[in-house]
Amino acid sequence: MKPMTAKRSYTRRTDEQRIAELQAKIEELKVKAREVSRPDLEVLRHAPKLHAKLRAFAQVANDHGRADVANSTLAFLAGLDRMLATLPEPTRRGQRASDESPSKYA
Repeated sequence: MKPMTAKRSYTRRTDEQRIAELQAKIEELKVKAREVSRPDLEVLRHAPKLHAKLRAFAQVANDHGRADVANSTLAFLAGLDRMLATLPEPTRRGQRASDESPSKYA
């Protein structure tokens, strides 16, 4: 015969706790929607593949005595990661390069 186990005790969440959890979920969904609507989403999808290839290349460079090449590759990766973490700046349309700076022939 099995021994009787004690009854579980449950703690009921308060309305404030449930509201706070729902608000946190709403914020998560807003962030996710912003990320999905990024114009550079395709770039972000390919970035992990490039990251893996460059890390493998840096390792091969290290294995063959080219620490300088490996360090340069890893520095490039760090800069790339930093750039991918920021939102892209909108492109300026309708302006020519000659409009931005005076021509030396004018």
